[in-house]
Amino acid sequence: MSPRRHTRGRLRNKTAAWAAVLVLGGAGTALVAAHASGAPPGAGGTDGSGPGTAAAAAWSGTVDCPDVGDRLREVPAPARAEVDRLLARMDAQTADAYQALVRDPGAGRQVLAGLRDRRATAVAGVADAIARGGAARPAGLEGLSGCRITPGPQPAGNVSADAAGSGRSGDRGSGNASGNAPARSDFVDIRNVRPNVNRPPRQRNASTGSFRSRCGTNREGRFNSDNVIVAPGVSNGAHHMHDYVGNRASDAFATNDSLAAAGTTCANGDQSTYYWPVLRLQDGRRERDADAPGGGTEGNSGTILTPKEVSITFVGSPAGRVTAMPRFLRIITGDAKAFTNGTANANASWSCTGFEDRQLRAKYPLCPSGSDVVRTFSFQSCWNGRDTDSANHRTHVAFAQADGRCPRGFRAVPQLVQRIVYAVPGGGRSAPFAVDSFPEQLHKPVTDHGDFINVMRDGLMRQAVDCINSGRRCR
Repeated sequence: MSPRRHTRGRLRNKTAAWAAVLVLGGAGTALVAAHASGAPPGAGGTDGSGPGTAAAAAWSGTVDCPDVGDRLREVPAPARAEVDRLLARMDAQTADAYQALVRDPGAGRQVLAGLRDRRATAVAGVADAIARGGAARPAGLEGLSGCRITPGPQPAGNVSADAAGSGRSGDRGSGNASGNAPARSDFVDIRNVRPNVNRPPRQRNASTGSFRSRCGTNREGRFNSDNVIVAPGVSNGAHHMHDYVGNRASDAFATNDSLAAAGTTCANGDQSTYYWPVLRLQDGRRERDADAPGGGTEGNSGTILTPKEVSITFVGSPAGRVTAMPRFLRIITGDAKAFTNGTANANASWSCTGFEDRQLRAKYPLCPSGSDVVRTFSFQSCWNGRDTDSANHRTHVAFAQADGRCPRGFRAVPQLVQRIVYAVPGGGRSAPFAVDSFPEQLHKPVTDHGDFINVMRDGLMRQAVDCINSGRRCR
């Protein structure tokens, strides 16, 4: 399959003055407009143009579309490539619509009508492909074509030490040329967060050991905007840049065979692939991807921060022994679309060194002097014992229950815990920072996510399981 590249015009630098909610689908059209200054609903126009394009200095909304991929439960093998291609096409359509609205906020009705029509064609194609592949035609997909515009917040300027706890910020702009920079309300002083980490008590047969792969921090700058798990065979399928450590063959076109044959950055020979969205300073500087898909052309701009430290550790279960993961098991933790999807699948944690008993999911931390920003991903640790992937890339794995046990039908496997540390200037107060995201997800911290493909050879996986079950710490 040849690469598919989605090239978009540069987004304009805008500051928000109004927001609109516009729902356009089979059920009809509803419009509510309001000034960001607090004017009552209805203060603007009712034609999709907001409070008048001449008076509106800018637009801060986003495009909210139902996640078709998350609704899928069965995709036959013969249909997978076509379904993946169509889902990636819908992601590109949403990103294009968002950027069209940034360029022309008054075009809401027209943009959403066109988006609905294009999505309807793609959604029908998904259902047709699944039926041709031999599975029952999925019900209810037709109702997922319509999207809406929802309000977005004011972008953040410099977040001062005085404002860190209150959500206020300085007057300077964020430096994100796209206009979809993180918002003031996305940041909180970690010192104002109460300790909130609770772990289930270890039971008598708990597996207390750990196994660590030392795979580096991506100092060589291996980036791409692909996602081989969600959009295999599609270039720029993620629409944002990822850091990569581990397997050196990781891109959209990697296969199990090419991953198994590739080298690795991991000192112990672990060929697994580990990747996550890059973290950037919103400082206005041009990175090497400033004019590239997945980078500046899609609102991901500013200096990419190289992690100060990356630890990749597999740990056990508080309820019992773990069993080996199958080779090529794929796991996604978190949700890159959680800003519009809701937080049901959100799972990234943000904190600061010295304060890691305080974890944030929907806020970025502002760290005190001498403290670094920390991202932590604790992956799903229960596997269904059959599948290395699933139609929505989620249902073949699960999180342990509150007591540490796996749900019925699942077995405990080594849990991947990734801890990524950044020396962010001023702890985030000197300039805002944010993860890369789909354009319409507005760099929200809740959209952070991690991806993992287990490519450990069977012998290395057995070593990891033995270390964990015997209570040893292996490096």
